[in-house]
Amino acid sequence: MDESFFSEITGEKKLNVEKKDVSSMLKVKPKLFDIDAGSNIIIVHEYDAKDYDIFAEDRVEIYNQKTNESFIAIANMSDTLIKRGEIGLYNEVASEIKPKKGDVYYIKPAEKPITVKYIKDKMDKKILKEEQIRSIIQDLMKNKLTKVELTTFIISAYINGLNMDETVALSKSIVESGDKLIIDRHPVIDKHCIGGVAGNRTTMVLVPVIAAAGLTIPKSSSRSITSPAGTADSMEVLAPVNLPLSELKKIVLKTNGAIVWGGGLNLAAADDYLINIRKPLKIDPRGMLLASIMAKKKAVGSEYVLIDIPVGKGAKVDNEATAKELSDQFIELGGRLGMRIQTIMTDGSAPVGKSIGPALEAQDVLMLLENRSPSLDLLEKSCQMAGVLLESTGKAEAGTGANMAKKIIKDGKAIEKMRQIIGEQGGNEKIKAEDIPVGQHTELIKSQVDSRVHGIESKIITEIAMAAGAPKCKGAGIKLFVEVGDKIRIGDPLFEIYAESEAKLDQAIAVAEKINPIQYGKVILESYTGKRIFEISKLNLEE
Repeated sequence: MDESFFSEITGEKKLNVEKKDVSSMLKVKPKLFDIDAGSNIIIVHEYDAKDYDIFAEDRVEIYNQKTNESFIAIANMSDTLIKRGEIGLYNEVASEIKPKKGDVYYIKPAEKPITVKYIKDKMDKKILKEEQIRSIIQDLMKNKLTKVELTTFIISAYINGLNMDETVALSKSIVESGDKLIIDRHPVIDKHCIGGVAGNRTTMVLVPVIAAAGLTIPKSSSRSITSPAGTADSMEVLAPVNLPLSELKKIVLKTNGAIVWGGGLNLAAADDYLINIRKPLKIDPRGMLLASIMAKKKAVGSEYVLIDIPVGKGAKVDNEATAKELSDQFIELGGRLGMRIQTIMTDGSAPVGKSIGPALEAQDVLMLLENRSPSLDLLEKSCQMAGVLLESTGKAEAGTGANMAKKIIKDGKAIEKMRQIIGEQGGNEKIKAEDIPVGQHTELIKSQVDSRVHGIESKIITEIAMAAGAPKCKGAGIKLFVEVGDKIRIGDPLFEIYAESEAKLDQAIAVAEKINPIQYGKVILESYTGKRIFEISKLNLEE
């Protein structure tokens, strides 16, 4: 690995370069604009740009002769915002080059990197070599690729796919792009859910159980991408999650576990860049999904990893065949990266737990660990998953892992461990579920029919909770009062919406009125002599 890229993986985005001859470069003074541009854009005066053959959307190199550092940015033009001999810096670039009063910079057009050709090759359905993928990730970290080019790379991977060799290469390159957590303990345990199910806070139950059992589980989790709350969003209600790597190591060595935001650790740093581009597109190319998950596990030194693949209507994976294919790919990729992977397919057709949204889910978790939770499905799923890890690492005999996990919770060891982790991460270790503030603006949605709950669509629950403001508004979300199979009467409570403002509550109510997430049990009979379909409630049939 070259020296300049080594500086990249330690978190420094500016490049150390050879001393440059500045005689052919444009000398400029920085002018700061307190505006987020969304990418590394600078403003060059139109006449200066003409003199130095710089065109709109061109790459330019910004060179600080004093510090001998360079930075790559994209040029926009103006003859009114700045004077000749100035460059306009938005927040993104200013935060990187950190100009001081009196600093003078030099700029010149920068060459288009060879990696643009590699991206074009992927567009043309070619298989990329490991060194080509590594170069793309290195150029991403050095800001040599534009957002359009990175978007093209992601879309090409989505349309044309990545084979396993490309996925392995991408995983390794993402690991190299950031720091690594090195702990002299074995085995190191981890788990991951591919997502798509509302309320699925198994991590916050499983981590204290595994840690209380004496195993090491440094859990780096994500914030929400397409859900009302990611694990990091819910844990942040209880304790800070944006911690430096050195602090994470101290916490894990003391408590056996932690639940932190992966994006704050500079672990697998390139992955966060890719996620930020994928998020507005709402696409998850299979190879990138695999690489994203496995790179982060490898970066924390994971040896045993459990992957939860929810399957069902509204989940990311809607059928068993796809889930089995994905499972095989996880196992192969993990093996090639030196990790032992186990996968489980779980029911993804309905939310897990009674609460959806950061604060409400944090309440649910604490109540469960305190042995007073109504969320029996969250308890059962969490203990089954913990049981798999306890058995695979030899902590429990085959077939006894889930019961061991339940006993750890029942005996109070799990809540004791969770409070220790909360305290070490900087939170209030004495916090109780009732202490957590939730949205003060609420609306109770009641049943309009006598029937039975046939299904609860996780995807629609997610839409309502996000319309209420989750995850940005920590107190926003939904509390469920029914489960699949429940018999209901007109006027029975189905769910309650929580919001932090009247406006957000109105938005969520509008979504709920438009699409009902609660499906009622029906038998459908079709007449052979006509086209009418008669829907008869199961309840009516029973009566």
